[in-house]
Amino acid sequence: MMLHFRDPAKLKTKKIVFEEAYAARDSTTLEQLKELSSKRRMIEESINESSSITTAIAREMSGGLTSRSEQVLHNLDMYLPLLENLIFHVGMISNFSQIVRWNSELKMQWTSALSSSSFFNFKGPKYFQINSLQFEIGMTLFLYGAILRERALEVLPADLVQSATLFREAAGVFHHLAHKVLPILQYSLTAERPPEVVSSVSTVMSLICLAEAQAVTIKRAEEKGTTVGLLAKLHHGVAELLDEAAGVLNTASRECNDISSRIVEFISCCKALHELKSLKYFAESLKIANQFGAAIGVLRVALVDVKKKKMPGQESWKCVLKEEIDKFAELLRKHEHENEFVWHEKVPSEDELPKPEGNKIASIIPYQPKRWERQLAFKI
Repeated sequence: MMLHFRDPAKLKTKKIVFEEAYAARDSTTLEQLKELSSKRRMIEESINESSSITTAIAREMSGGLTSRSEQVLHNLDMYLPLLENLIFHVGMISNFSQIVRWNSELKMQWTSALSSSSFFNFKGPKYFQINSLQFEIGMTLFLYGAILRERALEVLPADLVQSATLFREAAGVFHHLAHKVLPILQYSLTAERPPEVVSSVSTVMSLICLAEAQAVTIKRAEEKGTTVGLLAKLHHGVAELLDEAAGVLNTASRECNDISSRIVEFISCCKALHELKSLKYFAESLKIANQFGAAIGVLRVALVDVKKKKMPGQESWKCVLKEEIDKFAELLRKHEHENEFVWHEKVPSEDELPKPEGNKIASIIPYQPKRWERQLAFKI
């Protein structure tokens, strides 16, 4: 079973009207700005849950899509190419002070799904405002990656291949954010910033998505009867990806001290779960190789280690982890019983035990930004 962490998709935003902020020089530009506002309003209403349209109309407007996540993705696919075009044309304007005025009038405001202050704000969600179109596209792309991840979880029970592909696409979006979009925004950031605009946080999300993609691939491998030795390496690879994510998150916390502990807890619980699964398969591979004593030693050390760890996090994560620990303890009991009556092998000390190797096979699907090439003209 996979652990679910749905917080990243819980973003909200306030209304933006592009045609009121940007001075269009002709009717064509004005119409395109209005279209941009209209496409964004669809996203606003979807994520703010403020839409007055019926489910049937929403389905019809999205081309027959029934899933909410699919509908949001459809709306984002309609909005992002128009936004990319606006950014391209605004970037060609040499009057920087004019751009600053326009962006200030837009009042681009988003909440954070990963900020600790967002969870303890009794006055309602806290909105962050940064007067830059890079902030708008950065938050929109973060939402896009998060919703792709939600869709991957949705289809997981029915289609493992599609689920893994969606996780890899989400990883690609976050990778693009971390390396192409957010570095440009750093010059516009104020001291008060949401974690979503910190490049290293997007790197963390990309690594989490890759770990999830590999976890889905392992489910498929288990169904196909893949050898226990390879399954051990694949699970250990997931744990290594999550360990890398934890390291990057530690760096991110120095850039932004307002990161929710829930993402740290999720990574810790996920890593512990896949370490246990890896060591279970690793012990089985040792048993097959007639190293019964070593198999018992691996199981013993792993069980002691995981029981030492204090695992915070939501109750559903703890339940999954506890279930895995109980299975692990029962497997150890059976092995010890069998060794006592059949094999009589000496159990090596911890220092003498073999160590599992990891194999990371999940790769990102690169995000390719699209721009609808339409001419825009502004009054400067």
